[in-house]
Amino acid sequence: MIMESHITVRYAETDQMGIVHHSNYPIWFEIGRTEFLKKLGMSNSKIESLGILVLLSHMDCDFKSPAKYEDEIVIKTKIRKMTCVRIEFDYEVLNAESDTLLVTGSTSHAWTDKQLKPFNIEKHEPEICKLLKKTME
Repeated sequence: MIMESHITVRYAETDQMGIVHHSNYPIWFEIGRTEFLKKLGMSNSKIESLGILVLLSHMDCDFKSPAKYEDEIVIKTKIRKMTCVRIEFDYEVLNAESDTLLVTGSTSHAWTDKQLKPFNIEKHEPEICKLLKKTME
């Protein structure tokens, strides 16, 4: 299952040339991931209220074409892989008007408790695990 998030490039996200600065793409990945979970009925705050954290452990970003000020952007997010203690997301960032691929990326996260100890999502929250795995079918 791929979830789409839409944003418009703001002036503050661009450099002097009017091109989106590379530091914004991890933020856009987070927008995609947050909205992905929210659309499933699992906001980050709901997950955290259960004593679960989703810590970033790795991120990749491959730049293809620049985004510019006022471009309409689509962030496509999907779960690539999930285990009882890890979850990995893939992202595609596209220009909504031209459908040009701008960036591909991925993030890996560890499920932990509030003490940052590994958390077995399958054992302690099987409903969440089942719902997330279902999106991969």
